[in-house]
Amino acid sequence: MKGVVFLGDKNLEIQDFEDPTPGPNDVIIEIKASGMCGSDLKFYRANSGPSSLGLGGDDKPVIAGHEPCGTIVEIGSNISKNDFRLDTPVMQHHYEGCGNCSHCSTGWQQLCIEGVKAVFGVTGHGAHAKYMKCPASTLVTLRDDISFVAGAAISCGTGTAWGALERLNLKASQTIAIFGMGPVGLSAVMLANKMGSKVIAIDINKQRLERSLEFGANILINPLESNDLLEEIKDLTKGVGVDATLEASSSPEARSLAVKCVKTWGKACFVGEGGDVTLDVSNDLLRRQVTLIGSWTFSKHGQAECADFVAEKKLDVDKLFTHKWSLNQAEDAYKLFDKQSDGKGVIIP
Repeated sequence: MKGVVFLGDKNLEIQDFEDPTPGPNDVIIEIKASGMCGSDLKFYRANSGPSSLGLGGDDKPVIAGHEPCGTIVEIGSNISKNDFRLDTPVMQHHYEGCGNCSHCSTGWQQLCIEGVKAVFGVTGHGAHAKYMKCPASTLVTLRDDISFVAGAAISCGTGTAWGALERLNLKASQTIAIFGMGPVGLSAVMLANKMGSKVIAIDINKQRLERSLEFGANILINPLESNDLLEEIKDLTKGVGVDATLEASSSPEARSLAVKCVKTWGKACFVGEGGDVTLDVSNDLLRRQVTLIGSWTFSKHGQAECADFVAEKKLDVDKLFTHKWSLNQAEDAYKLFDKQSDGKGVIIP
């Protein structure tokens, strides 16, 4: 089979791999949709060579793609038919841990006390291929009323937004400011809107910001067009500040504002990876009783809960995707995605 391999320096190749065969505790998924995630760009842009990309220390090529969704086509000998059957549609929680520690047993394999064995699409073969092998323990059954494309989004970006909103314990009566209208931010807008909250969407990209209206944003703010973003947010909230913020842009300035614009007793959640932030700890946090939360992806159980919410609220997650690509179009797909000026892409192998 063919699989997409990131080479770094904004290069990739479609390489030949053997079709996978399952071990006793594994399944083989025929991939129906493999989402393109912003974190893929870290590896796409990195210095060349698999070891420098974090894609396996022995320099062996690793198939990219960590938003898998498809159907089961082979099942290992230890897998009970009561758990999974052939042709079952599934999403995958793209981490493998020991399976037994306190974190793994509650669905947080990425926090495994023994150390993560594999991050699929990063250190283990991912979903930018026709087939993918993974442990059955990493699977979440896909509901019949959710498309494969939506399932791919829930497998990372949309699931990540859900995990952050759950940590914020967002209420229907509250106002939330969401920084960054990439796929995670837009997902957060869509979910928060259906939770009944008022949403302030913030981004410097006009196209992405305007798209947030389609997902339920109530107020749009472009920081490049604002004289004082903090004061503008306070004015919108009668001088009090918002109840909660979700920061998905990774901008140091946005992170700082995400803390400063919440009200006393408010909550700020950082989702965007990397970088840093500078805060006046006393004035920005302590003396306003502000809660600062870090949120990294979601649990396997949270992934299923997100899917249930999406289905029950009839959310159109599919519209996050503005581009669909075949596997042999992967080079063009990532060249466009690298500009980070448009919507989300998905590869249909």
